[in-house]
Amino acid sequence: MERYVLTLDLQDDARLIAEYERWHQEVWPEIKESIFGSGIRRMEIYRFSNRLVMVMETDDGFSFEQKAEADAANPRVQEWEQLMWTYQRPVRGANPGEKWVLMDKIFELSRLDIEHER
Repeated sequence: MERYVLTLDLQDDARLIAEYERWHQEVWPEIKESIFGSGIRRMEIYRFSNRLVMVMETDDGFSFEQKAEADAANPRVQEWEQLMWTYQRPVRGANPGEKWVLMDKIFELSRLDIEHER
């Protein structure tokens, strides 16, 4: 299993942020199917102010490229993505048109690490 962490910003508008959160309480079934069908096993989204962080756990064979291709061919996913773009905005440094940006892990600490040092 692989873990990926991505980030994205929302429009800095309390009303739009609240709407975005409501949409994520009622995610369309086709969107859930596209997520699980691509090899994503678990997905969580966290918010602070207008900054989002997504944590994805995937099967070993998961591919961002294959997911993007499948999503591009799925009209319902495209409809969802267009709707979500109403609320979203790219983070500084994102490529044009890029939404969620993969974050680099810079630190990890495990209790096992401490136990091995002893």
